[in-house]
Amino acid sequence: QVQLVESGGGLVRAGGSLRLSCAASGGIITINTMGWYRQAPGKQRELVASITRDGRTNYADSVEGRFTISRSDVKNTVYLQMNSLIPEDTAVYYCNVEGRRAGIPPGFESWGQGTQVTVSS
Repeated sequence: QVQLVESGGGLVRAGGSLRLSCAASGGIITINTMGWYRQAPGKQRELVASITRDGRTNYADSVEGRFTISRSDVKNTVYLQMNSLIPEDTAVYYCNVEGRRAGIPPGFESWGQGTQVTVSS
């Protein structure tokens, strides 16, 4: 069972920064795509950013230029650097990781438990 542990959320004033981390563990062989999603109250979960194994990134239009996703394959960890935060960024942020693991079935997709990010005006 692949587990994801998130950290780094919190309360910040508009214009501030936060850095989220998500570490994966549990019989992992390779990790393909890693991503961050968010869900605000009353809204559907949406993709914030993703990064592939070869480093290709994809960002939601609303965070382009303000957020940066990165990864460490040595640590099986994905990061989300969030700068110039605005109140509209307030949500629960979830990491998502998919890849191959030891065991059956070999493919996996796992979600983190979620971390709250609150941006005050």
